[in-house]
Amino acid sequence: MKLHGLFSSLTLVSTLLALPAVAETSDWAVDPAHSRVGFSVPHLMVSEIEGQFKTYSAKVALDESDLAKSQVEFSAETASIDTGNADRDKHLKSPEFFDAPKFPQLTFKSTKITKAGKGYKLKGVLTIHGVSKEVTLDAAVSQPVKSPMDKLVRAVKITAKLKRGDFGLTWNKTLDQGGLLIGDDVLINVKLELNK
Repeated sequence: MKLHGLFSSLTLVSTLLALPAVAETSDWAVDPAHSRVGFSVPHLMVSEIEGQFKTYSAKVALDESDLAKSQVEFSAETASIDTGNADRDKHLKSPEFFDAPKFPQLTFKSTKITKAGKGYKLKGVLTIHGVSKEVTLDAAVSQPVKSPMDKLVRAVKITAKLKRGDFGLTWNKTLDQGGLLIGDDVLINVKLELNK
């Protein structure tokens, strides 16, 4: 009986050791006072216009043991676009660009995260103007620090180069000397501060 009990105990231990470890995930919320969802686009082939989306939300579930197993969801209100010029912003919200009344949000949902050097490749589905495309973004995540308010805080930086034409944002004008008024390449520069 004692020998049988020993074998039973060893079998139980072996079974428990064979089970996959439970991932320790934690939810992190964006601190909008210390975050920015920015972009820039070439203008007149000599300069850039910078802008941002001022209303946005994100759901970030971090796997503390392996950040590559984390999940990210993001959305921004297209009507909140701000380039520092009211007339230009009105045009960007119109049917010639984002068509904000018809497509009020742009969204991103991660499908795969892989380690890449000191950072990560964040692959997912980006939907803009009713068009969904798989994209890969570059992401960097800081180690957590404790704020004076006793909260754990991380910084996340996301960058990418996208082509606006891929999402149906094709409005443009040809310049007299050749070339286009607005470039097709859009540089994404998102800086988020996350609170656990």
